Amino acid sequence: MSTVGAPLFDALGDPNRLRIIVRLCHAGPSSTSQVTQGISITRQAATKHLQLLESAGLVTSCRRGRERLWMVQTEPLARASDYLAQLSLRWDAAMDRLRAHVEG
Repeated sequence: MSTVGAPLFDALGDPNRLRIIVRLCHAGPSSTSQVTQGISITRQAATKHLQLLESAGLVTSCRRGRERLWMVQTEPLARASDYLAQLSLRWDAAMDRLRAHVEG
């Protein structure tokens, strides 16, 4: 089973960061102010969240004029999804063994 780093799950574990990722997935490349529309956090807090997401490899950014555009990196999310799917299969198998033991 492939491993996925704890920083990735740590980054996704915060509700504001998760909202930011979801917003970027739906809207595509967005500025900090666009990303935080409707999220009750300051621009400074949003920047810190985005920088943490960037350090976890979940987003990248580039400058466009005076703005910084943020984009989701789908590959780490795909790895996390694969990891969780494999973990789910192992859990299901363990539950099947336990059920067979209890019923047997």
